[in-house]
This record gives sequence, C-alpha cells and structure tokens, in this order.
Amino acid sequence: MTTTAPLGAEERTDPATGPADGRRAVLRRIRPGNGFVFVLPFLLVFGLFMVWPIVQGLWMSFTDSSLALRDTGFVGFDNYTEAFGDPDVWSSLGNTVFFTAISSVPLVLVALAMALLVHSGLAGQWAWRLAFFAPYLLPVTVVTLIWTWLYQPELGLGNQLLDSFGMAPVGWLSDESVAMWSIAALTVWWTVGFNFLLYLAALQSLPTTFDEAAALDGAGAWRRLWSITLPQLRRTTGLVAMLQILASLKVFDQIYILTKGGPNGSTRPVLEYVYDVGFTGYRLGYASAISYLFFALIIVVSLVQFRLFRRED
Repeated sequence: MTTTAPLGAEERTDPATGPADGRRAVLRRIRPGNGFVFVLPFLLVFGLFMVWPIVQGLWMSFTDSSLALRDTGFVGFDNYTEAFGDPDVWSSLGNTVFFTAISSVPLVLVALAMALLVHSGLAGQWAWRLAFFAPYLLPVTVVTLIWTWLYQPELGLGNQLLDSFGMAPVGWLSDESVAMWSIAALTVWWTVGFNFLLYLAALQSLPTTFDEAAALDGAGAWRRLWSITLPQLRRTTGLVAMLQILASLKVFDQIYILTKGGPNGSTRPVLEYVYDVGFTGYRLGYASAISYLFFALIIVVSLVQFRLFRRED
C-alpha cells in the first residue's frame, strides 16, 4: 500500500537539496527595488500635493511675494519679525485659543455622556446613534444656515425662548461677548458625533469581567463608572482630547461663514487673518510667515500633549 507524503515533506527531510534550491530561486526573483514600483504613485502624489506646497510656502514666507506684484524679492526674517509685532496676529491667536478652550471641553464631556447613555442599553439604540451622529454628516454650509436661522434676532428660536421666559433678547452673533460662545455651541452640536463614535467603540471593547465582579461585590452603578469604566477609557479620552484640540485650533469655516470674524474682530481666528492678509491684502509672503508660525505652535502643542499622555501611560 502506497501512501502520499504530506506537502512539504521533502523540505523537512532533505533541506540541503530541493528546498534550498527553491528558496534561492525565490530570492532571485525578489529584487530589492520591486517594492518601490508599488509605492511610486503614492510618493508622486504626496510629493506633488504635500511636500512641494510646504517647501514652496516656506520659501514664500521669506519673500515679499504678492498677488498684486510680479516681482518677488527676498526679505529674510522681516515677515516673521513683523508678525511678532502685529497686534492683529496676537488678537486672532487669542480668539483661537479662547475658542479651543470653550469648545474642546464640552466636546469631550458631552461625547462621553452620549456614549455612556447609548451603551447603557437604552431602548431604540439605532435611533439614538443616528440622532447623535447625523449632524456630523452635514456640510458646514448647511450647519451655518440652520444656526443662522436659530440666531436670528427677531424670529430666531433662541430669542423666542428667552422671550417666553420674560428675558431680553440676545445678539447671538452681533454681541462681542456672546458671539464666540454662540459659535462654540454650533460647533459642539455639529462635531460631537465623531467623538461619540470613538467613545462608543471604546466602551463596546471593554471587558465586562471587572464590572460584573464589582457588581457582585455590591458596587453601585456610579461607583463602577468612576472606579472601573472611566479609568479604562483613559487612553481613549487622551486621544479624543488631542484630536479635538488640534481640530479646534484650526477653526475657520463656520466662523467665516457666520460672522467673517466680527463683530469688531472678536471672533476672527488665526486662519481667517491669514486668509484676509493673503487674499484680501494680497500679501502672500506675510500670510505664509503667519501660517508657519501657527504651524510651529500646533507642533509644540502636539508634542506637549503626546509627552503628557505618554507619561500617564
């Protein structure tokens, strides 16, 4: 009776002949430069649309490049020196930091509360998830149009609610002390769905053994939340906070459409000032210098956050 040897038996019994020759043949077919062919299209696109604009913008920041003039001269660090002494740069940077502070905190806390609410086994799970995430799918123009109606001084829902309680109307977008808070409320409603999904995914991946053991020991729901669930979400909270701070620092769209930086520049962020300088004032070189200073600030914030989260881990 003849038996058939399992596949690869020759390789195990006689590694010095056939298998070695087979490996040599495979190695001869695999050349070190073969993988470069597959990544070359990505490298070309990345270099054309990412690396080259960065290099070109950095060079432009050292020139007096302008949309109104063809001749461009090298000015060294003059644009950067002017930016450090420009009060509009500092005021727009202050507006950006203020918006980041008042929007990032609720975007983390509200998203966590929404995820805990859905994860608790609420009836109609799909409806809650859809309601929490749907605003994030809307384009910025639709969102700002909706909230422009809500913030209407005479017919808007906000002032109508205040009037029903006997309170004076508020200039949601025309009052300097209120406008940035109004934009932050819009941003929270619009973008909290993304953070909600991150928290919900993290909650669904947590092991249930610790929570079940604590429940058997008599720990209540709040005790299990503070002592078991939230500590296990520390890494997710760090990720959400880091992403949200970076996103808030780069705010532009909703502010530009709603207020264009008004009233009196109280809501103008850095990126809008860069836009105004470069495409309204035609000073591309100076706008590039401001952009790279802001880029350096974002890099520093990112490194500090990464260092803090790494130390906690």
